[in-house]
Amino acid sequence: MFVNLEALSSPSLLVGKGLGDGETMSLMGIDVGTTGCKVVAFDESGAVLAQAGREYPLLSPNPGWYELDPNQVWSFVCECLREVNARIRRDPATALAISSQGEAMTPLTRDGQVLANSPVSSDRRNAKQTAEMEAALGAERIFALTGQPMSTIYTLPKVLWWRDHAPEIIERAWKFLCYVDFVAFKLGVEPVIDYSMAARTLAFDVNTLDWSDELLAAAGLRRDQMAKARPSGEIIGEIPPKLARELGFSGSVKVVTGGHDQPAGALGAGVLTPGTAMYAIGTTEALVAVTERPRPEMLAYNVSCYPHAAPGQFIALSGNQTGGRLLRWYRDELAAAERAIAEERDRDVYDVIVEQIDDAPGDLILLPYFVGSGALHNDPRATGLIIGLSFDSKRADIVRAILEGLTYEQALCIRVLNDIGVEINQITAIGGGSRSERWMQMKADITNLPISIIHTSEAASLGAAMLAGCATGAYGGIAEAAEQLIKLRKTFYPRADRVVHYQRQLTIFADLYAALRPIYAAMSADA
Repeated sequence: MFVNLEALSSPSLLVGKGLGDGETMSLMGIDVGTTGCKVVAFDESGAVLAQAGREYPLLSPNPGWYELDPNQVWSFVCECLREVNARIRRDPATALAISSQGEAMTPLTRDGQVLANSPVSSDRRNAKQTAEMEAALGAERIFALTGQPMSTIYTLPKVLWWRDHAPEIIERAWKFLCYVDFVAFKLGVEPVIDYSMAARTLAFDVNTLDWSDELLAAAGLRRDQMAKARPSGEIIGEIPPKLARELGFSGSVKVVTGGHDQPAGALGAGVLTPGTAMYAIGTTEALVAVTERPRPEMLAYNVSCYPHAAPGQFIALSGNQTGGRLLRWYRDELAAAERAIAEERDRDVYDVIVEQIDDAPGDLILLPYFVGSGALHNDPRATGLIIGLSFDSKRADIVRAILEGLTYEQALCIRVLNDIGVEINQITAIGGGSRSERWMQMKADITNLPISIIHTSEAASLGAAMLAGCATGAYGGIAEAAEQLIKLRKTFYPRADRVVHYQRQLTIFADLYAALRPIYAAMSADA
């Protein structure tokens, strides 16, 4: 969901050398997601000066395959850069950083030729390779090295699929780049990956903060085929002048290491201390909380633990891969009437979809496992379910069940995180879904926690811009940047009467997976 945010007016303090009277500098965050990219320019106070977004198709050439065309993604990033730069000529960007989806990786030749599309997190073609890797190394050993519970979502099992089905890709590849280092490379600088993104490959040792030779060997990769790994917030180069002009930049632009979109979003939401958490509501749904380094009990609940985009810190991550793609599925398959209304009234179709529900809790319960269960159960065999349907059920009831079901899953994640010592008592929501106040109030009621929203839903881009600003001296550090850039807009508090209803429904929701687990296994065996 892409909307233009009104720029917040504020006096600028960063006056650039050689700029005309009244001209100021801006900081830019590029966010490359699973289904779309965004470029946002901020002033030094966090006000959005301009933003642009593009939605690209998630390709599915076979059942269970989900991939992106890296050339198409880069083309759309360029369009967004040109559009934003055209609107900030009096506030030219001087530095940028990149956040992106995790796991998706692109194999490249030395001259930049893309050798294959990049399978995204939810791509499940590598189930066999995932099981083989777990059997060979052990889930405990993999978690001890990487802080990641073994799953089909990670990069290394996807590379193992190429090894088995397209070995020429591994043989020809100069580099395997995730989207943060891929975009940096396309911007003309040396491909460098930050620690938080490197951790999502399942090839990075979070204890030594370096690539693991043991894990790389398991996939048949060489260390030199990976980008250099560095902390978030370091200058890694400057966009060459000719390319900068082609992309609409007005002068020299520093490129700074960014982060995986979830910790980058947590940084942009000000999640820097224990007890606070970010709730990302986008293509996927995720919870990010500040914690210490990986502990064995996290593995039992499939909680990831790896470096934060705030240097020197770690985060715990739990989430669901279905996320906002479920609303996109509803839009494409069931929302003909809502699409017609949106087109007639020139409105965002997602706003029209969500506005059809009232404030009352629903009776339908939906399991949001359209691409497996995600965290907690970590079951790629799990599928979606709606229970409670009758002839009285309306489209609005299905929409409400989608919104509630996604939130029930995160409420269970919060419960588990608290049980294993990752305390959460205050949540900040980010992403496109955080623009819906109705949904935010529902989430506060279901989680029984206060949920705040900030002045922009594009917190991952803001987190990237914070890193760019810190690296280039605009701020004295992350804490100072957070104080200046992050503005709380509203807090939603749980309502006692709704909490009682939702806690009862949450118990039923939690029991559903346990009841269906043998059925999922049987369905998978038949397939």
